[in-house]
Amino acid sequence: SSTPRTTLAAQPHTHRPKIEEQHSCNYTECDSTGSRWRVAIPQNPGACTGLPEPVRGTECTFSCKAGEFLEMSAQECTQCAAGSYSLGSGIRFDQWDSMPAGFSSLATAQEINPHGDDRLTCNSSSWIPQGNYLESNRDECTVSLIYAVHLKKQGSVSFEYQYPDNNLLFEFFIQNDQCQEMDQSAETKWLKLTNHGEWATHTVNLKSGTNILYWRTGGVLMGAKVVKPVLLKNVQIEGVAYTSECFPCKPGTFSQVPGSSTCQPCPRDTYSGHGASSCTPSFVFSEGSAACKDRPPCSKKDYFQIHTACDHEGKTQVIYKWIEPKICLEGVTGADKLPPSGEREPCPPCNPGFYNNDTATCSPCPAGTYSDGTKPCKQCLAGTEPTLGYEYKWWNVLPANMKTSCFNYLVCPLGWEVAGDYIQSGAGSSDNDYLILNIHIPGFKLPTSVSSPSGTEFGRVTFEFETLCTADCELYFMMSTTVVESWQKTKARQSYTHVMTKNASVSYTWAFQRTNQPSDVRRYVNDVARIYTISVSNAVDGVSSGCRVCALSAQPSSSMCVPCPRGHYVDTNQCTECPKNTYLVPDATPGPDACKPCGPASKSDKDHSLCYSDCHFTHTEGNVTLSYDFSPLGSVGSLMNGPSFTSKGTKYFHQFNISLCGGQDHLAVCTDNVTDLSNTDSQREKGEGANTLKTFICQSTIIPASGRGFHTSLSSQSINLAESFVGASVENTLNGIRARPELYPQTSKKVPDVNFYYKSSEMTSSCETGRSAVVTLRCNPEKSTKGELSVPSQCPAGTCDGCTFHFLWESSGACPTCTERDFHRIEGSSLHILALPRSSIIQYTPKLCIGGATLPEKKRVPCEGMEFWIRLGAGLGAFTAILLVSLTCYFWKKNKLEYKYSRLVMSANKECELPGADSCAVMEGENEGDMEDEVVYTKPSLLGKLKAIASKVSLTV
Repeated sequence: SSTPRTTLAAQPHTHRPKIEEQHSCNYTECDSTGSRWRVAIPQNPGACTGLPEPVRGTECTFSCKAGEFLEMSAQECTQCAAGSYSLGSGIRFDQWDSMPAGFSSLATAQEINPHGDDRLTCNSSSWIPQGNYLESNRDECTVSLIYAVHLKKQGSVSFEYQYPDNNLLFEFFIQNDQCQEMDQSAETKWLKLTNHGEWATHTVNLKSGTNILYWRTGGVLMGAKVVKPVLLKNVQIEGVAYTSECFPCKPGTFSQVPGSSTCQPCPRDTYSGHGASSCTPSFVFSEGSAACKDRPPCSKKDYFQIHTACDHEGKTQVIYKWIEPKICLEGVTGADKLPPSGEREPCPPCNPGFYNNDTATCSPCPAGTYSDGTKPCKQCLAGTEPTLGYEYKWWNVLPANMKTSCFNYLVCPLGWEVAGDYIQSGAGSSDNDYLILNIHIPGFKLPTSVSSPSGTEFGRVTFEFETLCTADCELYFMMSTTVVESWQKTKARQSYTHVMTKNASVSYTWAFQRTNQPSDVRRYVNDVARIYTISVSNAVDGVSSGCRVCALSAQPSSSMCVPCPRGHYVDTNQCTECPKNTYLVPDATPGPDACKPCGPASKSDKDHSLCYSDCHFTHTEGNVTLSYDFSPLGSVGSLMNGPSFTSKGTKYFHQFNISLCGGQDHLAVCTDNVTDLSNTDSQREKGEGANTLKTFICQSTIIPASGRGFHTSLSSQSINLAESFVGASVENTLNGIRARPELYPQTSKKVPDVNFYYKSSEMTSSCETGRSAVVTLRCNPEKSTKGELSVPSQCPAGTCDGCTFHFLWESSGACPTCTERDFHRIEGSSLHILALPRSSIIQYTPKLCIGGATLPEKKRVPCEGMEFWIRLGAGLGAFTAILLVSLTCYFWKKNKLEYKYSRLVMSANKECELPGADSCAVMEGENEGDMEDEVVYTKPSLLGKLKAIASKVSLTV
């Protein structure tokens, strides 16, 4: 160990001190004895002359405390000067005006579109410094933020992030110096979604040695949806042996004394620049300001209106207040003044479930009582029970279980403000702030009579809203951190309902953002979102606005409400089971009408919670009945169509899972494994994960691992396409859902297609009545029993309008059951092989059918003798020929005699006349002979002779 090694310890590039302008110093790697050397490193490559000799360095276990740095020339720990700080054995990155040294951003193109469009590149995709944070890409490229650090001891890395949009995939993982990924749990690799505008902290332990840190984003964008980027700030790494220089305080902060381990933010009305030891007095409107700004004249965007609480006289008024902190000037030219307060007006009534007992506030009705908000609370009558929930339609004050806030990269002062008939988004600090309105529901409680849930609905939230925007505003409705639905730009007043399918604590959140573009000013303050009504049913801590009929105990004197078994409704205070093949509507009024009949070819389960197909279907047309048994197809089918490519060439697939037959135990399952990787494999297989969807038909977006940079295939964006089975029919329309047979041309119509109709009540901004789906089952003997699922070629995503999905399931298992009429007899020709007797084959051939009646065996029977029939045919032919010849001769002879007879008659008649000239007589005789010879020579046809005979006979007569 007498000579130093030339391999240098990996340290952050930004922390190497400069002893002289021409070189800096650093330590070599520790040798086997725990020693190391301090060596000089030239600033310019190749300039190796004039460098100081290597000096034995400090022990490898050496480190400095927080607030100190290692001064390399003396190899001693020295306190940081005022205006700077150090973490001792840690490094921190909290300023992102530019990409710090040591960090790199690497973009990787996704799967390339086979059309080979050269424009679809990722050259412009990168993590972008934005001052206080880093912003990820918003496109489909995979972009990695990379940083390498060498730790002398075990340590950790922590950072803050915003991840509000699951259209992007966000993972954090670690590699060693051999580019091998470190062992890491799913909880630390895949980052959890955050609420809009809120920062989350993520911490991962690091091993000693080289650690290469990766923050990786990428997504699949379908449509023109605006994607919210991932934001990253305050990256801190612990476990380095030392820091060789102190970090200067970032603008807006200061450290007043030497040896500081942190910097403090400047107070309000002060600011500081880079590396400040104190703050300078000036006008600024918040803490931690990096510059002094001019105060603009006040305008309408600097104040807001509120309704005062009801006073003892039951009066309220509109007053105006400046937005705090106030950043504008009143007494200057062009400045607006605060408007005067409005007139005192009667307070609106209390919301249902609350009452006003001659006080200034509305109070909730006591348990067991109810009120519509305008009258005192009343006790529910015997045989009834109060309904629980919330219904807000008057907004004089913010309800007690609601909170409003404003988030951006810093917390802003104002969220939503009440305005009497509605609650609307406030001004905020800037146009891209998230204005948050939140209501927390600790759980759900069904009415006593239906306390055993007969379905999957535990409650529902309904709200009426509108948005008025000139920019690219967006209103989000979220359940906890999951975006349920969003609306962009101006939307007319409308209602939206979301069904809660799990009994759990939940926070419903409305978040409004005026623009997605970075902004630190207020330009679109008049762009607002308004909510007119919000109602939540079956809230466990809710109030009562009315009473509901319940079932009473069997005890004659009891007035206690008792739960009904599943599938039962309340009828005259008694539990009555729904009729066969009906299902119980969870939110219906008690009574027989609460049981709705199942559709054609469907039946209800034993709990009357849903309708389903038992795989049997019958169709009668005329006097022919076709019976189908779809059991061979299986209860659940899957289809993965594609691949499809987005505008940047990213390859993705759509996977559809379809539950054809069966009830609750045979539903299709789709799982989002990006945000659900913390669940065990057994949980995911059983469909028990928090992000698992169980329904009749669901869709997932599958992103293959190959070519993406991600290390596993990802399933995300699971969508519920059908939560109820409407029925099966050969008709093309059922309950307003229309099949489109033209999408699947059919060459043969001997066996009709059977359409399975499904419906989802979950509304979207484009499907106001919810989604629907049609699965067409087609008999095709050339396919296997399981068959093949497909989507229309004209609509490769399965839908042409985004609301109705169409599927074709071709299979031999979709053929009707065979019966005797499906067989016909085929006569085979006689065979004469050697000495075998001639015979025929009786063969039965099946038509388009499956199962049922079995095919009879083929039979052989002796052929009947053919010689008899040949002889008979030859005899009949000879007889016919002789008969024709005889008739011909007969008629010819008869024709000749009759002709001569007619000539003789004519000669006899001439004897009574005067004698003619001899020459004439001679000529007459000669002519007669000539004519006679001519008749014989011409040989008229049989038909001609018959005509001649007929004419002569008539002439004779």
